[in-house]
Amino acid sequence: MKSSQARLTRGPVGKHLVDMTVPVLYGITLMMLQGFADAWFIGQVGDRELAALSFAFPVLMIITSVAIGLGAGTSSVVARAIGANDSKRAQRLATDSLILSFVITAVMSCVGVLTIEPLFRLLGAPEDMLPLIGGYMRILYLGTPFVVVGMVGMSSMRATGDTRLPSRLMVIASVLNVLLDPLLIFGWGPVPRMELDGAAMAALLARASIFIGTVYLMRHRLDMLSFNKPKWEELKRSWADILHVGLPAAGTNAIIPIATGVITATLAQYGPEAVAGFGVASRIESVTLVMFYALSAVIGPFVGQNMSAGSAKRIYKALRLCTLFCLGSGLLLALVLAVLSDFLPGLFSDNVEIRRVAQLFLWIAPLSYGAYGMVMVMNASFNGMGKPMPAVAISVGRMAVIYVPLALLGNHYFGIAGVFMAYAVANILTGAWSYVWARASVKSQCKRNASRADAEPEVSNYVAAETTRRL
Repeated sequence: MKSSQARLTRGPVGKHLVDMTVPVLYGITLMMLQGFADAWFIGQVGDRELAALSFAFPVLMIITSVAIGLGAGTSSVVARAIGANDSKRAQRLATDSLILSFVITAVMSCVGVLTIEPLFRLLGAPEDMLPLIGGYMRILYLGTPFVVVGMVGMSSMRATGDTRLPSRLMVIASVLNVLLDPLLIFGWGPVPRMELDGAAMAALLARASIFIGTVYLMRHRLDMLSFNKPKWEELKRSWADILHVGLPAAGTNAIIPIATGVITATLAQYGPEAVAGFGVASRIESVTLVMFYALSAVIGPFVGQNMSAGSAKRIYKALRLCTLFCLGSGLLLALVLAVLSDFLPGLFSDNVEIRRVAQLFLWIAPLSYGAYGMVMVMNASFNGMGKPMPAVAISVGRMAVIYVPLALLGNHYFGIAGVFMAYAVANILTGAWSYVWARASVKSQCKRNASRADAEPEVSNYVAAETTRRL
């Protein structure tokens, strides 16, 4: 498997990071913009449809968390197998990850279809909206296994150090989704008007293109898929290795929407305008932070390959470069958002109070975006090492231990500004904490791998694959 050689263990560190991050940045940015386009098209249909889309959002976040978790686990183990020059093991792990992803999400989809009405009643959806939500969710649930399998497959591709191929798939799917949206939502010629169901169908078809493209490229371009029937013991071992990182990573991503729900409830005491203003600012933030999302998607494979190769110095340099980039770009973002803090909220609403709350957020929160980028990068680094629990601890500490309690305290003394200040403080504290912890983990992990390799030189090429468990 020539394409799966440990390319990230050689050559300039900074060049690798830039070459890998830029394509991912394009892909994620277009995916984000496609989400905005979806909301805009549905908004043209009606308020009820837009509300139904909003009710579906938490469920979609859970599905996304599962996909991110399985992707992180897959990227970690595949990258470390490649770093250990064990191409056969990398191929087996990549193949078994797709099987695991399909099984898990197929079960989730079946349960989801059977629980649509009780679940959305629990989320507060009105009875007259349940048929509307139900039609939308049934289409989405139908495509969930293919969506998640495609995302996990792209994580395997990134583990080789190739981010261009998966990014091209993301770009193609995003463009296809935007083109299909108006056609299926509003109808044209022989295509019937499907409205909200049309948005779901457009998303399903676009994600299906990612699934087909991923499987084709993994098999024919990268030689990362095996159609040999796996032995049950081998399959269980692969799944255990993937889930060792994947389950904690999925849980880590699920913490954020839960904590955000608490913050939203706190702001609700100031009225719906405050909640809307927070929502507007959050939308702006999601696009603003896209460069950090991209960087966190590539640092895991880099750390994984170099960890298996025992290249601690390359990992230290990568973490240092990422930190400098996050802090520098974070300060620049804070300046830009402060200047545009009145203009940007106005794109979403003319309501003075909504704009005031969003502007307040954009004055305060971006001061910590550099540190927040560090948290993303360091957590992805832990997953790359095969040590997911520090990332869980940092995420729980950031959201549940620091942010939420400080937000409640800040709200008591400073009102809405106190809530946003708590967010900034939580980011800054955990950013510094994550960097120190990540460097210490690299040192201890490389020493452990080196000791094991010295003790068992005949299996030194398999150190990374064997140290995946319970590190």
